[in-house]
Amino acid sequence: MTDSRKKRPRLVAEKRTTSRKTAAPKSTSKPRKPARRKKRPVRKGGVGGRISGGITGLFRWIARLIWSVVWRFGAIATLLVGGAVLYFASTLPEATALVDGRARGSVTMLDRNGEVFAWRGEQFGGMITADTVSRHLKHAVLATEDRRFYWHPGVDPVGVASAVRINLSEGRGPLSGHGGSTITQQTAKLLCLGVPYDPTAWKSEAAYEADCRETSLWRKIKEATYALALEVKYTKDEILTIYLNRTFLGAGSRGFEAASQRYFGKSASEVNPGEAAMLAGLLTAPTRYAPTNNLERSQNRATVIVGLMQDQGYLTTEEAERARRSPARLSEAAERRAGGYFADWVMSEGPDFLTRDTTEDVIVRTTLDQRLQTAAEDAMRVIFDDKVREGSKAQAAIVVMSADGAVRAMVGGRKTDVSGVFNRAVQAKRQTGSAFKPFVYAAALELGHSPNDTIVDEPLTINIPGSGPWSPSNYTNKHYGRVTLTHALKDSLNIPAVKISEFVGRDVVQKIASDFGIDSDLAEGPALALGASESTLLEMTGAYAGILNGGSSVEPYGLTELRLMGETESLIEGTSSGIGERVIQEDAARQLIYMMEKVVTEGTGKRAELPDRQVAGKTGTSQSARDAWFIGFSADYVAGVWMGYDDNTPLTGVTGAGLPAEIWRETMIRVHEGLPARPLPMLAPKTPAPAPQTAETQRAPARQDNQAERVLLDVLRNIFGGN
Repeated sequence: MTDSRKKRPRLVAEKRTTSRKTAAPKSTSKPRKPARRKKRPVRKGGVGGRISGGITGLFRWIARLIWSVVWRFGAIATLLVGGAVLYFASTLPEATALVDGRARGSVTMLDRNGEVFAWRGEQFGGMITADTVSRHLKHAVLATEDRRFYWHPGVDPVGVASAVRINLSEGRGPLSGHGGSTITQQTAKLLCLGVPYDPTAWKSEAAYEADCRETSLWRKIKEATYALALEVKYTKDEILTIYLNRTFLGAGSRGFEAASQRYFGKSASEVNPGEAAMLAGLLTAPTRYAPTNNLERSQNRATVIVGLMQDQGYLTTEEAERARRSPARLSEAAERRAGGYFADWVMSEGPDFLTRDTTEDVIVRTTLDQRLQTAAEDAMRVIFDDKVREGSKAQAAIVVMSADGAVRAMVGGRKTDVSGVFNRAVQAKRQTGSAFKPFVYAAALELGHSPNDTIVDEPLTINIPGSGPWSPSNYTNKHYGRVTLTHALKDSLNIPAVKISEFVGRDVVQKIASDFGIDSDLAEGPALALGASESTLLEMTGAYAGILNGGSSVEPYGLTELRLMGETESLIEGTSSGIGERVIQEDAARQLIYMMEKVVTEGTGKRAELPDRQVAGKTGTSQSARDAWFIGFSADYVAGVWMGYDDNTPLTGVTGAGLPAEIWRETMIRVHEGLPARPLPMLAPKTPAPAPQTAETQRAPARQDNQAERVLLDVLRNIFGGN
């Protein structure tokens, strides 16, 4: 038997120690070569290399950090801009609601023939679209402002970069000067980024518009966002339509239709390449390049625009050359700028809510005759250029009207192409001098006296209660004895005029003058007969019109119709005549015209005589020659001229018989060009004038007194005393 306690083999391996080496098991396969361990490249430079590597790593880390921030920020900004664009787009109305950018309305004035001659307020000529505007004007705007308009999304990075480069090269800030704005961005600015004008929030419309034109970086960002919104909401042509209608183009013109009407008298749909180039040239600086300010400068700018249109293929070489050879010219109304003083007067005469303060577009038809206006302006210019010393500050005014009071021309000062300034024809109240005397003689004729009745021109003293004795004298300081009323008026004798005024009664003279339209306060003393009262040239000319029309009062007028643009019905009752109530009988008026005709042919007004027709009038020179007048008429027109200094300085060597009569003559010669000569409606006296006096009869005037003379002298002595 075997021994059961014989040791059995272990089930686990023997414990091995690290010091014990065991033989590798035998293998029948070919032994493998041990794998070679890669050696790390040894960096050159030692410590320096490690620093360089660290810096590079740092920059890589910073770049990754920046990129991670930028793309996140960009994503957020894109979301914000996109949200803002969508918000702005949702607030925008239909495109047609944005074409008129004015806060207030306008007034367009037509002359007696229906032609435009003046504008007030910002004009909006009516909507013009990208489809209906002249193709030349459309191309001129694109060539000048935004050649890539139909290709960019509202903001043009190429244009912005180019503008920044130009600004920096010219020594300005990147946003100063050239803005690189697209037409869409300019439209956004014209819309003031959707902020409407609020009178309670802004001092004025000018302050509001100045804020709209701000060019800060933040404003540019908002402008670009709003421009993108416009592109989302509207088509390109709709954006261009808004731009064409809202942009300001100088001389009160808002939009290209108004500007085209203002400068060329035609629609923006009809302009030729030269006119289109001139209009587009206004976009850079409307006031500077306005052709009404400097036509040559505006034409030079237009030549540049023609070149741009040619370079961009909008004009052929032949068309461009033709535009350069025939530059745009102003319309007659724009070239003359007629009606400045007249237009101011009409605006002041109409109702405020339809003229100065209108919020509507109003059409005003007036009595102005542009041919006569030019005649008056030319006459003023000729006399002051040829016969007034250089440097003189003397002023003058002219009014021309029809016998019914319709004012046909008005010049309120030496500068004729102005508006909004002091108008001496209607605002200056000045002493009338002897120009008042016809109303004294009108009173006598109305009471039955004849132009051939006589009165003695002799020394006269009247005691004025509270003032003492007053002794008038003639301009020549001489006395002429017995003279007819006609003689006394034609030679402008003072003493006979005072005697007649005292005889018929000052109250009668005052009433006749007032009824003829002289509304100013009339003098109370005997100097009333010598024109001590003050009046305006318009009043005096209107009063003389009453004499011409046969003795009826006249209310000078200039406005005949006032209506809203597009309407046919007048908003006020139209005026077709200013003739009012009768003041003196027709025979008395016609006899007075006879007497006033002698003033021109034989008396103080000879310098006013016309070569081909009858005229009548009266000179006037106030005390100390501070005012000089000539007022007169033909069978067709009445004209008045005043001359003096604004500060009442006496005139030197000037009376009504001098330069005022010459201005009147120059005016009336031009006024009557082409008109057939018509006789004055005058009535000669039935009884012949007495024979001229001899020296002997002049020494004994008392023996020849007629009954009326004796009565007059008795009245004077009883009331006033004296010799």
